[in-house]
Amino acid sequence: MNETKGFTVVIPARFGSTRLPGKPLIDLNGKPMIQRVVERALASQASRVIVATDSSRIVAALEDSGIDVVLTSPEHASGTDRIAEAVAQLDLTEEDVVVNVQGDEPLIPPVVIDQAAELVMSDPNFGVATLYEPMQEIEDVFNPNIVKVVVSVGNRAMYFSRAPIPWERGRFDDHRVTGSAQQWKRHIGIYAFKLWALARFVALPPSRLEKLESLEQLRLLESNVAIAIDESRTAIPAGVDTQADVDRVRMHLHDDSNHLA
Repeated sequence: MNETKGFTVVIPARFGSTRLPGKPLIDLNGKPMIQRVVERALASQASRVIVATDSSRIVAALEDSGIDVVLTSPEHASGTDRIAEAVAQLDLTEEDVVVNVQGDEPLIPPVVIDQAAELVMSDPNFGVATLYEPMQEIEDVFNPNIVKVVVSVGNRAMYFSRAPIPWERGRFDDHRVTGSAQQWKRHIGIYAFKLWALARFVALPPSRLEKLESLEQLRLLESNVAIAIDESRTAIPAGVDTQADVDRVRMHLHDDSNHLA
């Protein structure tokens, strides 16, 4: 859609990873993972795509690709802080939009990048936008690594939690679930920021709820920055956190190449 033209995608890429050291440079069928993510972002309507990294090895891996790469401080506490350093070097206004696409999402559909940007651009009351998907598996409701979100009628994020929210009164000691898992919403970690909201986020100290839940988006809610949220237009494959995820993505890419052959 033309209204999403003009936004910038920034992909934070930290070399260190507890589970998968050097994760951005893991080979995915002939290309490093970070390059796969960049290609997905370039297929969106973004006017510019930048990689923000703490590693000269990632810079070197991308130097012949024509991709814009910014070397940032290794001291950042989060990818959002890394993005803020990178965009500070650009000529942007407070209302310009920056989309944070995670560097471990090599299968992210370009349409959801556009959707997040469009969502935050569509309403002046919102400084940030993100997405959710209905859950499919009951066990995911109780998985603390899967973040749940409660959404208002006006598509505003009310709260994010690792706990199974919302929960039926009178069933606090009962892990049985009545009805479908789809009544819960799984938060998807893509964010579109207006530049003023990004600047506010990095200027604030970690908040009480953020530290309690280990969810940085709660810092925004606690400081009264409204977050727009909507259901993603298409399913979003899981990112890469483990070797099993690497194998899954390689198989997906292999199957896609065979389908196109």
